[in-house]
Amino acid sequence: MTGSDFTVLPRHVAVIMDGNGRWAKQRGLSRSEGHIEGAKTFRRIGEYAGDLGIKHITFYAFSTENWARPQQEVAAIMHLFGDYLNEAYDRLEENRAKGIRLRFIGDRNGISKELCGLMDTLEGLTADMDKVNLNIAINYGGQQEITHAVQSIAADVKAGLLRPEDITKETIEARLYTGEQPPVDLMIRPSGEQRISNFLLWQSAYAEFWYSDVLWPDFTERHFDEALKAYEKRNRRFGGI
Repeated sequence: MTGSDFTVLPRHVAVIMDGNGRWAKQRGLSRSEGHIEGAKTFRRIGEYAGDLGIKHITFYAFSTENWARPQQEVAAIMHLFGDYLNEAYDRLEENRAKGIRLRFIGDRNGISKELCGLMDTLEGLTADMDKVNLNIAINYGGQQEITHAVQSIAADVKAGLLRPEDITKETIEARLYTGEQPPVDLMIRPSGEQRISNFLLWQSAYAEFWYSDVLWPDFTERHFDEALKAYEKRNRRFGGI
């Protein structure tokens, strides 16, 4: 299936990758093994979305609340993230040929210097790509993001660079991690849960939501197509009639 098979594609798709642990438990495996399978799904769906012609896609990889998980599980997730970064570096020319720009959104405090260095390198080497913006939310929280934006604006007000009465919706949006990218059109959450979990709170103000009982490691291109087909049928009024 290609983008031409859809009457309309969302500009920005957000995906909450949920269900890795339950997938593993159902099979008598460790949670870490579930995350390994989930990482494979992430790679596949990310490439598929780009091939369809979706310009912006954001994956929720690790939240600010996920640090509370068992230390062994957190370490396994960070190890997988490092594997992905190294793989992305090895495939740099392939990704550049596809026009993929990599961005990592979230608070980098708490993430190792080695991983932060790899993130910086990949962002710099793909900064001129403009076909697909692939955002990976790592140590990310929507409330944290908005707090960071407000603090940045407050600092400018204190410095006399900005008047409070001049603060607009656009002022706040410019300070978000997603910067100049458009708001989320479609939010996808597998695993049967139906909540936003502190993900892209501002950007999802008028997003369409699509839920599925499929656990993330079992999520396929067919399920992604189902979400896009459902999106096509939505009547987006943005508060109007």
